Amino acid sequence: MMAEKKYVGALDQGTTSTRFILFNREGEIVCSSQAEHRQLYPKAGLVEHDPQEIWEKTCHVIDKTLREGGVDAEEIASIGITNQRETTVVWDRRTGKPCHNAIVWQDTRTGEMCRQLAKGGDLNCYRDKTGLPLATYFSGPKVRWILDKYPEAYKAAKDGEVVFGTIDTWLLWNLTGGSAKGVHVTDPSNAGRTLLMGISSLQWDEEMLKVMDIPRAMLPEIRPSSDPDLYGYTDPGGPFGRRIPISGILGDQQAALFGQTCFSEGEAKSTYGTGSFLIMNTGETPVPSGHGLLTTVGYKIGDKPAVYALEGSIAVAGSLVQWFRDNFGLIKESAEIEALANTVEDNGGIYFVPAFSGLFAPYWKSNARGIIIGLTHYINKGHVARAILEATAFQTREILEAMEKDSGTRLKELKVDGGMTANELLMQFQADILDVPVIRPRVTETTSLGAAYAAGLATGFWKGTEELREHWKIDKEWVPGMSVQKREAFLGGWRKAVSRTFDWLD
Repeated sequence: MMAEKKYVGALDQGTTSTRFILFNREGEIVCSSQAEHRQLYPKAGLVEHDPQEIWEKTCHVIDKTLREGGVDAEEIASIGITNQRETTVVWDRRTGKPCHNAIVWQDTRTGEMCRQLAKGGDLNCYRDKTGLPLATYFSGPKVRWILDKYPEAYKAAKDGEVVFGTIDTWLLWNLTGGSAKGVHVTDPSNAGRTLLMGISSLQWDEEMLKVMDIPRAMLPEIRPSSDPDLYGYTDPGGPFGRRIPISGILGDQQAALFGQTCFSEGEAKSTYGTGSFLIMNTGETPVPSGHGLLTTVGYKIGDKPAVYALEGSIAVAGSLVQWFRDNFGLIKESAEIEALANTVEDNGGIYFVPAFSGLFAPYWKSNARGIIIGLTHYINKGHVARAILEATAFQTREILEAMEKDSGTRLKELKVDGGMTANELLMQFQADILDVPVIRPRVTETTSLGAAYAAGLATGFWKGTEELREHWKIDKEWVPGMSVQKREAFLGGWRKAVSRTFDWLD
């Protein structure tokens, strides 16, 4: 007798850790486990992970979740995968061994390569085709770097014996049997971050493959993010010990968009973590950005048209609080910054622009550097703490302004998730400075939830997106209460402060 299907599993492979979570039909967490992996820094600017270690941690968290939750794998209807995007693995299909450590999305070794690939020095020369600028962030140049370093791998790649995948593909391949019978597949939300996929065609683009000299035979098949035809089944010899359908794949930020049920055009979410990532659903047509944002695939459900999104990122958000904690010693735990900031009524006229590595969207000035400005004798540590929190809210406002200009859609509310949403002062200021409600859901593990939703939709565990909307519940809502005059004064001060960071480096 077959066991009742009670759960959908989400494998969430992030930059610093891997977790496995089981969700029930109401979209609630039943049990989970998490394990960190090493961050490897061979030289300044280089960031790597060990793909084998990531696979071992994956097996560990799956086993631990099932054991501690008392769950039989037969009770799992399907599995979804979400992953750190752009991180690149190249491996030998016959042995399952990586040719090199995974090159992580933060890695900057391909900077000179990107400059050489830019036609006429224009890093945006392929933006119409891919939705992206030439940048070290994306996977394609990382693949090219590995093939340049290992010429024998390049020859084998032409024969399809050496293959490429982002972390979703690497895990899927291992889960479905690895070198024996592993499935080599990705989805458009990940493929669209390689600089190799046509943003409209959702296929590998022949021109981009020629530009980067990457053999087509080494690339995974691009399938829907939620696939009723299934990518494959878990290998019974693997960590589940059973054949379970794998039917959902989404890059982490798109998974959070999906988990926040942002299924309508103009809906947006912001994830507040080490950095902050904002994505707005722009509907079924890719929207080119004139304000430095990324045009990306949000998700694709089965044979329905792809849903596109605009994305902007803030490099320094939660990491600014950590920097303040570690470098100044005024707080012992990051969470203490809220109490310190609440010792004052406002920022006292100071602004903190954390352009530690330059300014990202919408300015894109790599020679800017961070400043604290507006200091007087009146300023104390509480004002500095408040200015640090406000910096994230101001940056969020600027990216959402750019999104509204690009999309022509006015934001009605912002759904939020991530660790910083526990900071009530920040969330209230965010609502005030955006002049729209800011809403935190009851289940804040929205990335994992999005992967589970994609997998469960594909196998009929959930019937449709409307059912998912019904499961989405508000935990807390912050409503704007700031006057127009005060908001404009704050924004004027912030913009003036940002302008003072320009061209600090010659």
